Amino acid sequence: MPAPLTPTLAFERMTFIRCFEEQALSLSRDGEVAGSIHLCLGQEAIPVGALAALEPQDRVLATYRGHGWAIACGSDPLALMAEIAQRGAGLNGGRAGSPLLSDPERGFLGENSIVGAGVPVAAGVALASQQQGSDAVVLVSFGDGAMNQGATTEGMVFAAARNLPVIFLCENNGWSEMTPISATTRGEDLAARGRGLGITSRVVDGNDPFAVRGAVSDAADACRRGEGPVLLECKTARLSGHYNKDIEHYRPADDAQRAKDADPIARLVSQLDDAQRQEADTISAKVAAQLAEVVTAVKAMPAPDPADATSHLYAADHDPDTAPTLPLQPPRSVPYHRAVNQALKEALEHSPTVMVYGEDVGFAGGIFGVTRGLQKEFGVGRVFDTPIAEAAILGSAVGAAMVGMRPVVEVMWADFVFVALDQIVNQAANVRYVSRSKLTAPLTIRMQQGATPGSCAQHSQSIEAILAHVPGIKVGLPASAQDAYEMTRAAVYDPDPVVLIENRVMYTEAGEVAFGGQVAATHGARLRRTGSDVAVICWGTTVSKALDAAADLEQDGINAAVLDLRWLRPLDTDAIAAVVAATSGRVVVVHEAHLTGGFGAEVSARITEQHFDRLAGPVVRLGLPDVRMPSAPALQDAVLPSAADIVDAARKLAQH
Repeated sequence: MPAPLTPTLAFERMTFIRCFEEQALSLSRDGEVAGSIHLCLGQEAIPVGALAALEPQDRVLATYRGHGWAIACGSDPLALMAEIAQRGAGLNGGRAGSPLLSDPERGFLGENSIVGAGVPVAAGVALASQQQGSDAVVLVSFGDGAMNQGATTEGMVFAAARNLPVIFLCENNGWSEMTPISATTRGEDLAARGRGLGITSRVVDGNDPFAVRGAVSDAADACRRGEGPVLLECKTARLSGHYNKDIEHYRPADDAQRAKDADPIARLVSQLDDAQRQEADTISAKVAAQLAEVVTAVKAMPAPDPADATSHLYAADHDPDTAPTLPLQPPRSVPYHRAVNQALKEALEHSPTVMVYGEDVGFAGGIFGVTRGLQKEFGVGRVFDTPIAEAAILGSAVGAAMVGMRPVVEVMWADFVFVALDQIVNQAANVRYVSRSKLTAPLTIRMQQGATPGSCAQHSQSIEAILAHVPGIKVGLPASAQDAYEMTRAAVYDPDPVVLIENRVMYTEAGEVAFGGQVAATHGARLRRTGSDVAVICWGTTVSKALDAAADLEQDGINAAVLDLRWLRPLDTDAIAAVVAATSGRVVVVHEAHLTGGFGAEVSARITEQHFDRLAGPVVRLGLPDVRMPSAPALQDAVLPSAADIVDAARKLAQH
């Protein structure tokens, strides 16, 4: 059980946070902190009260105004201040700074500098707790402005649908950055939003640590009974600006005075007796002296070692305990989508941490039947349907992966990922790097893309270049049934976030698949055909077109090599170098995505930079022109690269 919270103990903890924040602001003014810091001055009662109600196994995520939450969780003040000042000895080695710091060893999974983005992540942490049979509760704090973010609502809807043990704690200080919440939101209480979603919600005096403790204690008890989630709106006040250099020119004087009058520390002092006030004076002096020493020590600390800047982006290798080797079976003809299904089935069988979920993937088995039968075999606890809420799907997968699960989630159409791209780019990709591998996010994101007859411009885009641009994730495109099986297994057991982009054109195409064997690594191109006259470098749906083109070219006496890159991040530069050398630098790069900004430009640039002396001429790129995808098959055929286009380009190159 949590330790009792006495008035003097509450005063000490709130005073420590207040003094810590003031010293951080002083460091900033002295030029010891680069960039912005966001202070919780006036809001100290909330983390103090909340952590007094939580238990050691519980986990906390916070808004970027989260220094007080880290302190309340027990973070070392010296390491915390060092992180704010971007020193090498900081909690995260200077990688996080003020708005993204974390201390997982203290149960503090971190701040989030994207407004509202931590809510779906917290739902995922709670999902993991539920899946693991733990009684751990997750608390996520966020500001009033976050209540207007779609990710916040999606995270709450997801948590409500799954009865997750998560406490959503809104710190309503009346200001959404520099705009009063009253100017953008109807109604007096934001807690009404939660009630509308079927979530138990209440308004709490956020300037009273004992009121907060009571509310969080009740909410945690409800979550442990399986009655979660719970939304608490803690009404509080902001004593300083939105960030350290905010002069608050926009803030009325009477509002600033009301915040000062609501100061939770001053209010608590007014309730102490004479003896307690004397003790409070002693505590204040002790805290001030302690934090003065912290500041002195931080100023003397060196900056991070520049040599460390590129480490901890990916794991060094697989964990052999989590990747089972299965008996290798003789090859047999299997449709592409069934190969994916078999890989997921084996993962669910052999790894209890694996779960599969997304829109319609459970009972219906997905709109393309890829996950059909998995829920029936493994149950609704491990294979389940979600609300139509991509931010919640992806964010929850990040959170669940951070605490020991290996979620496999589906985005029904690649085009839909843009409504939740933050959860890949700003969340999943940062977990390992910012925490220096103290936290990891081994999740798999499946999606399908590409044009098919009758598909519209919102269901036909090829987006691999956008995702492959992001360090911290891996991106693969299986182009055969065998690769669909192998690469899915590889993704599930990879220690980092992996995006697999399938193509619905291939789902019903059968190919020889040898099930079983060792789990492959998430890298490596595949030479589909050898050749000495010209190289066609491709991936995804263009692989089959390249092979057809190579067969036609052979009739003309032109020997074309076909290299399927398979994994765009990491890129197999050795395989590219080998095929360039084998074909005397005659290279065609082809993809279904738009030519401008497509990943082919990256491949072409690398070949030009690294193999300029081997090139017989410029690298030729083939792709979609810069148009939106039309629905009519005749119009699609007019813009998509074809086997004939590859043949024409290869013939011209072969003449050099």
